[in-house]
Amino acid sequence: MLSGVNGVGKTTAIGKLAHMFKEQGRSVVIAAADTFRAAASEQLEIWGQRAGVRVIRHSEGADPAAVVFDAISSAKAKGNDVILIDTAGRLHNKKNLMAELQKICRVVDRELPDADFRKYLVLDATTGQNAVSQAQIFSEDIETDGIILTKLDGTAKGGVVLAISHDIELPVVYVGVGEKIDDLIPFDATDFVNALL
Repeated sequence: MLSGVNGVGKTTAIGKLAHMFKEQGRSVVIAAADTFRAAASEQLEIWGQRAGVRVIRHSEGADPAAVVFDAISSAKAKGNDVILIDTAGRLHNKKNLMAELQKICRVVDRELPDADFRKYLVLDATTGQNAVSQAQIFSEDIETDGIILTKLDGTAKGGVVLAISHDIELPVVYVGVGEKIDDLIPFDATDFVNALL
């Protein structure tokens, strides 16, 4: 499941993850649980077509947890082994929106109790120190497993990675380094530090 504030690149990251897992021979389905933003599921459909994966979606304004439930049911029926959940952008200070993420988590935990359920926070590398406060607050409401740092190609150094690792002790798992479908790569701390020097 990917979460984060508006405009950080969650939907794009989902498309790139779908492509990456498909390239690894995995069977992927995407849950379009951003039912709030106009055209979000259409954008996800385009990424799904590019990656060659199915997208489960409902109408705009539908319950995001219901979309996730249907995606899980579909994945079980079709034998998919990876479910990617795209969620609506939300400000970290809106408790009702954070409760919506918690509801999605409860659905996954109930329907797939033995799954390797990862909850990643997507942060924009160009936002600087604000990304650290976002990570802190999201982690208080959702048990976060790691960070996907997008738009690393659009910032001089991406030094916010160091602050996130030091202050929050969350691993950076993937970084976005461009706009192409294969421009999401696993984060390598050694390579990153060498590039800073």
